[in-house]
Amino acid sequence: MSAASLPPVIQGGMGVAISDWRLARAVARCGQLGVVSGTGVDTVLMRRLQDGDPDGHMRRAMAQFPMPHVVERMLERYFLPEGRPPNTPYALLPMFRQETPRTRQEIAMLGAFVEVTLAREGHQGPIGMNLLTKVQLPNLPMLYGSILAGVDVVLMGAGIPRDIPAALDALAEHQPATMAFDVEGLPSGANALLRLDPGEYWEGPKPTLRRPAFLAIIASNSLATMLARKASGRVDGFVVEGPTAGGHNAPPRGEMQLNEDGEPVYGPRDAVDLAKIRELGLPFWVAGGVGTPEGLQQAQAAGAVGIQVGTLFAFCEESGLAPEYRSSILAAAVRGEVQVRTDPRASPTGYPFKVVHWSDDPGAEKPRERICDLGYLRSAYVTPEGEIGFRCASEPIAAFVQKGGAIEETEGRKCLCNALMANVGFAQQRRDGSIEPPLLTSGDELQNIGDFLGGRTSYSAGDVIDYLLGER
Repeated sequence: MSAASLPPVIQGGMGVAISDWRLARAVARCGQLGVVSGTGVDTVLMRRLQDGDPDGHMRRAMAQFPMPHVVERMLERYFLPEGRPPNTPYALLPMFRQETPRTRQEIAMLGAFVEVTLAREGHQGPIGMNLLTKVQLPNLPMLYGSILAGVDVVLMGAGIPRDIPAALDALAEHQPATMAFDVEGLPSGANALLRLDPGEYWEGPKPTLRRPAFLAIIASNSLATMLARKASGRVDGFVVEGPTAGGHNAPPRGEMQLNEDGEPVYGPRDAVDLAKIRELGLPFWVAGGVGTPEGLQQAQAAGAVGIQVGTLFAFCEESGLAPEYRSSILAAAVRGEVQVRTDPRASPTGYPFKVVHWSDDPGAEKPRERICDLGYLRSAYVTPEGEIGFRCASEPIAAFVQKGGAIEETEGRKCLCNALMANVGFAQQRRDGSIEPPLLTSGDELQNIGDFLGGRTSYSAGDVIDYLLGER
């Protein structure tokens, strides 16, 4: 599918399993681009299996994976037909390394394959996969798993996805793919790479694949221009994201300044000139605070194909957000008791991160354990011995400092990996018997969602699309 033929509404890739296969499928059935979030999707699959996969969807999709030896191994290791016994933590997956074992790469492939396969069932609409450039280590196997499942579009932001076009070209031909690996402290002139050779994983004939379109999520004209001219291969279009969008935001350009509420201050330098984006000659969509019919019309008047919308879809019936949090937040929003704050410290990545605060937040007063046992947001660094190590500003402070991290980097950090799992019903049980509390993220438009609800207490993805297209 070419980017030029994509529809005007892109459902944003959100969180860990907020944009799960059910939401993406519901949106695609309405003729718009449904997007699954690839962040942590391998852990999500294994936790669904440990909870017994009661509706059988995971095993049905796994049965279609073209490497049956991988499926057999994963079911034997992680599937619990009766679910986890009471008071039993989820078993953890091994964390990625630069040279990650083949079996761990296979889990990432399988997780992406399952999510895309289920999203594509029962319709002819387009399906996309959203991955974070910053979460480097799982990206190549997840891209390959998505392509094996027939994904139509790959969308990537939260970094500079310069190497992704060539990786898509290679993986669609079952050829080795590489991408740059960011490692702090490498000697001058040295480079580190991540590599995936699909040929190492097959025991039978390989299927014919097609290369998906690639949309880069950008927050500046300079990045768009660089990717259009100097990426490793074909960039098919852009999603132009502003700082009111949920999740991770690009930091303000220049020196970080905070307002009286401790939020980053964005100014004219952070605004993207859509006229210059249009001059690049590639299709683009606008994201961040545009989830209205007027927002769509204004984007199209500026030359965009359409808009990417997250917040309205994040709280619809088909999203992966735990129902109790969805209903609680919507009720609070109607009462005017919701605040979305851009927290410059919450994410261990150093990127500003949107956090929802509401009157009935079950995680508001609960302590969060400093831990790094999922590892998606770790940073790589060169150890004194010259090897590559990993640290996370949300892990125990002593461990972070022992690894050479600056103690000031730990202030205010939260384990987003575990918190985002809790948002969708996969909260980990800790050693002291406590349950990981949630931490919700959303775009700023959540504070105005009461107007969209119009007296309703819930709504569907189809309702969102009808509203955006002016059909209600």
